[in-house]
Amino acid sequence: MDIKMLSMGALALTMMTGASLAGGNNGTSALDDPAKMSPFFTDAGMKTMKSEKEFKVAWFAMKENARAGIMKECGDETLAKSHSNFCKMTKQVGGAG
Repeated sequence: MDIKMLSMGALALTMMTGASLAGGNNGTSALDDPAKMSPFFTDAGMKTMKSEKEFKVAWFAMKENARAGIMKECGDETLAKSHSNFCKMTKQVGGAG
């Protein structure tokens, strides 16, 4: 019985560790990732967005799955509030193409 309990515990621990490693991005949003967001801003602090024309160029330079991920995150009410101007612009250009 003890071996069975130890085996089940080890299996559960392995599954939990695998799931947490698969998450990979440490719970951060793409909207907070400077590498993904810098093309849309004029400054390193990401406070001033580029013009709509430049925004569109950067938006369509991204891969489709990356755009879809950002649109999904902008659909999250909490994330959209903290990135309201950016999400507003993605919604304006997101359907265009």
